[in-house]
Amino acid sequence: MRHPVHTTVRTTGRRRRAALLAVSALAAGLLPLTTAGQASADDPAPVQVDRFEGEVPFAAQPAEGLFTWGGDADDHPALALEERADAPEGAKVLEGSYDISSYGGFTHDYAADQPAHDWSASKGIRLWWYGQNAEPLPSGTGKKISFEIKDGGAHGEASELWTTSFTDDWQGWHQVELPFTQFEYRTDYQPVGGIDHVLGLDEMWGYAVTLPTGAKGRFAADDVELYGKADQSLRAQVTTDAGVYPVKEGGTAEVRLSVTTTGNVPVEDDVTVAYASEGGTAEPGKDYRPVSGTVTFPAGTASGASRTVTVSTGKDRDRAESAETIPLKLTVTGAKAPAENPQVVIDAHGLPYLDAKLPVKKRVADLVSRMSVEEKVGQMTQAERAALKSPDDIAGYNLGSLLSGGGSVPTPNTPEGWAKMIDGYQLRAQATRFQIPLIYGVDAVHGHNNVVGATVMPHNIGIGATRNPGLAEKTGAVTAAEVRATGVPWDFAPCLCVTRDERWGRSYESFGEDPALVKSMETVVQGFQGRADGRDLDRNDKVLATAKHFVGDGGTEYGSSTTGTYTIDQGITKVTRQELEAVHLAPFGEAVKRGVGTVMPSYSSLDILGDDEGPVKMHADAAMINGELKGKLGFEGFVISDYAGIDQIPGDYASDVRTSINAGLDMIMVPNAYADFESTLLGEVTAGRISHARVDDAVARILTQKFRLGLFEKPYADTSRIKDFGSAAHRAVARQAAAESQVLLRNSGNVLPLKKSQKVYVAGSNADDLGNQTGGWTITWQGQSGTHTDGTTILQAMRKASPSAVIDYSKDASAPTSGYDVGVVVVGETPYAEGIGDVGNGNDLELTAADKAAVQKVCGAMKCVVLVVSGRPQLIGDLLGDRPGAVDGLVASWLPGTEGDGVADVLYGKLPFTGQLPVTWPKSQAQLPINVGDAAYDPQFPYGYGLTTPARKAGGDAGRALVEKARLAVQQKAGDKITAAWAKPFAEAEHLSLSGDHAGALAKLRTAYREAGR
Repeated sequence: MRHPVHTTVRTTGRRRRAALLAVSALAAGLLPLTTAGQASADDPAPVQVDRFEGEVPFAAQPAEGLFTWGGDADDHPALALEERADAPEGAKVLEGSYDISSYGGFTHDYAADQPAHDWSASKGIRLWWYGQNAEPLPSGTGKKISFEIKDGGAHGEASELWTTSFTDDWQGWHQVELPFTQFEYRTDYQPVGGIDHVLGLDEMWGYAVTLPTGAKGRFAADDVELYGKADQSLRAQVTTDAGVYPVKEGGTAEVRLSVTTTGNVPVEDDVTVAYASEGGTAEPGKDYRPVSGTVTFPAGTASGASRTVTVSTGKDRDRAESAETIPLKLTVTGAKAPAENPQVVIDAHGLPYLDAKLPVKKRVADLVSRMSVEEKVGQMTQAERAALKSPDDIAGYNLGSLLSGGGSVPTPNTPEGWAKMIDGYQLRAQATRFQIPLIYGVDAVHGHNNVVGATVMPHNIGIGATRNPGLAEKTGAVTAAEVRATGVPWDFAPCLCVTRDERWGRSYESFGEDPALVKSMETVVQGFQGRADGRDLDRNDKVLATAKHFVGDGGTEYGSSTTGTYTIDQGITKVTRQELEAVHLAPFGEAVKRGVGTVMPSYSSLDILGDDEGPVKMHADAAMINGELKGKLGFEGFVISDYAGIDQIPGDYASDVRTSINAGLDMIMVPNAYADFESTLLGEVTAGRISHARVDDAVARILTQKFRLGLFEKPYADTSRIKDFGSAAHRAVARQAAAESQVLLRNSGNVLPLKKSQKVYVAGSNADDLGNQTGGWTITWQGQSGTHTDGTTILQAMRKASPSAVIDYSKDASAPTSGYDVGVVVVGETPYAEGIGDVGNGNDLELTAADKAAVQKVCGAMKCVVLVVSGRPQLIGDLLGDRPGAVDGLVASWLPGTEGDGVADVLYGKLPFTGQLPVTWPKSQAQLPINVGDAAYDPQFPYGYGLTTPARKAGGDAGRALVEKARLAVQQKAGDKITAAWAKPFAEAEHLSLSGDHAGALAKLRTAYREAGR
């Protein structure tokens, strides 16, 4: 992009060098011939933003200041304020050096506790930039510098980002002008998902500069200022009420044109809109009556005023036709035009695939037979909704699917906001030839966790602790109902990984370390989808489920990851063929039997020991996807890649596409470069490296699920169930799940359940933190501490459970501890997701020093209970024992979700503790990985362990009930003396029982009983 033309250089307040630069530029014909320093109504005096004389410090929020950022510590540029004789303004300039491999730059944020700045009266922002080129380069060929401004929101780090760029093509100082009309809304990243998508300019929080990557460099900048008089097109905009207007053949479309202004003030000057039907696939005079004309909004027209343009269609003799388009070209004067021209679409009609009475198989066959290769390629493409360069790209690229990644949310982030957003996308798909609806997907991994106010369940590791398949199904049903109510028909859940190493950052996404346990919890698939034959998928409370991540992502070897700083996630799973089938494949066979609609491969690689092939990326593993999943297991749904998962396949991009599609992937989560993906896939098909039969198979699988979901008949959100979103009934299920997920590991002196008459001292970092309690994948990808959605913390729940009791809270236990009957210390982890949470990647399994200090102080002063709120076991052996100050009660609370009331229910005895460990609790990190069935097995607490208060109601079949009774007896005899000889048969008994071998389980428990107390 060309850098803007220079403008007047003022001498007022500048050094003599600046004036000389201005004279030189005028002589070269680069600047308009105006009087330096002169201001007029058309060119008012500039408004200073940054002088770089030291008036703005190097700081961080909430203080005003300049600060650096980058993809990692090495990507942060070095900044300094340096005196220079050639400074364009004042004595100093901002100088910096950089060597950026990922991304990096610097920001000036205004103070968060001060009012925002108003830039709305100015035309743009400009600055002086020192070019490093020995000789000037052709315009637009130099290094690209991105310049971003921060509009609206609460402060600079919670604002809306708008961006433009310039290229450094020159030598020496050069003034760069960036008119505000040039800035575009960032679609690749928004820190809070956007505010209102309108560049208001009246609440500005500063700017940011993104520096070039790939080579070392230096820069200098000076005199950032606002200039010029605001253009009305910054404050006035013409919009249409929709981008697409579908009508039945012979119907009439009414296109409403509106003019709106920032601040809702009347327009200052006339706004005219010339319109004309032009182009498209519909035939003028036959399919519709051509229209043209002009609409005027005179000066003084109120913001929000509307006019209507009518387009009439006619019926022709063709009884069966695909959809036909009638674009309406708009030319706007005096305001910003709509981002795209609207289209009237005459609906497809009379074609067999549109007949809901026909079997799905026939509808699919008919539609596939009509589609072009380009349309088929589009169906195989899934884009991140925030990456869309234009909503019109949905039709332009025939996109089959969109997704919201973690934290990719509409504004406002409400159920209604989601439904409106997705309906808007579905409307765009109606402009395609066959009006194939989108299938929209989200990661609703423990409730509709991206949406504020959703019912957030315990993460899967807590669901595994419940040992309650019926409850698992209920949690899936609640999640499905809330997801579908927002217009989303597809959920990237459940995770059927079998976690084998607690150092893995995704441990909490697994139901446990035992494939028998994971299989037993797959009732959640029916909660999502309904009956296994798919007949319930078109209900307004069901969604398509995704079994992930195929196969072995829970078994990756520590230290094998090559993704960034990850240590285990996306690494290599090394197993024998027998181990693969028994541990990692087994849950997917169960999912196929349950009719799961889609399967997602893992980022990880699989190395089957003994086959001499070495590690193979799962996205490229044809033997496993085509051979095992689709062939041997008989999976009939479609395979969706993980987020940019094919990019990790060795080779160039064309090879990545070719290899993954031929390996059996049907749809690719691109997610950003959808245009490149489609052109690459089309090229591979044209060249014959991907067969037409493979493409047809992939498209047929995708369309089958779209038909089953009823999307062709009802593509838009059924919002009738939004009233149930986050309802008391839904939260009651989450509360039950939270209660049953609590695992009581120690209860010395029967400290639990608490009595409502007791005076309680509560401490610890996780007692009153909803964000820590819900964990990662909550509102944002990584989650965050603090209050970010609706829910009840554990402290709040305790006070609700015992409203008349004295319950005092001191997070760090700094308040006096005398006079209390019992202490409750809630400790554990802060949120993380995926490889960011890997142990060794800035994380460990130890409690923080603050949490340890709180435990030691409280437990040293009174009887105490410690709750560990975490996604995986923490190393707490030093807190146990019979010594003074040791923990009396210990509870593995996992990540219980938004309903802290469930935790209070068991703490106060409203419900008994019934949870059992879904994973082995290690004594030390040196033991890892440690799992049930290991030859050497000496844990802190074995898999399946869990005490009860006061009694447990055995559920399930009679055999399971008998095993449960025996398990409790064995635990009671062992007491706190957990030895390796006792723990090994005890854990193996749980595995056998869940596998259906109750006799074998009882035999193992008899062995454990004999070892108890030795």
